[in-house]
Amino acid sequence: MATLHTIKAHLYHNALTESPYDYIARVSAERSLSIKDICESAASRGGADVSASAMEHATNLFFKEMGYRLCDGFAVNTGWFSAAPHIKGVFNAPNDHFDPTRHRVLFEMQQGVELRKELSLVQVDMLGLAESGMYIAQVLDVKTGSINDILTPNRNLKISGHKIKVAGDNGLNGIYFIAESDSTTTQVDVSEIVTNNPSELVIVIPALAAGAYRLEVTTQFSGSGGVILKEPRSVTFDHLLTVQ
Repeated sequence: MATLHTIKAHLYHNALTESPYDYIARVSAERSLSIKDICESAASRGGADVSASAMEHATNLFFKEMGYRLCDGFAVNTGWFSAAPHIKGVFNAPNDHFDPTRHRVLFEMQQGVELRKELSLVQVDMLGLAESGMYIAQVLDVKTGSINDILTPNRNLKISGHKIKVAGDNGLNGIYFIAESDSTTTQVDVSEIVTNNPSELVIVIPALAAGAYRLEVTTQFSGSGGVILKEPRSVTFDHLLTVQ
């Protein structure tokens, strides 16, 4: 079958295993696309028979209603992805009740049949070992046990990765949460960095308002015998994190 899509990826040392010979591939994403971006692309490239603005309006209405119905306990299958509500937590007896301090509702999403069909048209171009090798592999919200998803303000967040130690005297160095809605940046106070190692950071999450955030680490750490880089470099986690 002919190739229609190309994904570019770099190799990084695997921070989640002990072997120094394990590598993982991470997609070099061009950028994150919004609903508006996709609708404009559909109108200009995909031959949509409605305007980009009309499609954006309808799509936002669809997702709003989908979220509403998911909260009523329905599962959704669009063909491109499926979503369903789930309850996380342990119940201690047959008559135990739902307790928000022990249990929570979350939504799980999976790729659908139509999206899997597109995968057969994807070619992956490996770009070799990444130049810096710096990346964030996983974050764990200690309060909820949520991985790569939920943030609990004023509680601990465990960040695993490679070459993520915050080091150097440049004023830009630090750990940041960037609001997806308006790019407002909140820096983690130095005193709230509990653990600061090359492969693991443990921080106290700032008092963030409800919303979606991107996690960014900026450092002059090089990982080479304590050498400090002349200029800081940054890495942004490729998952959106949410304060509920």
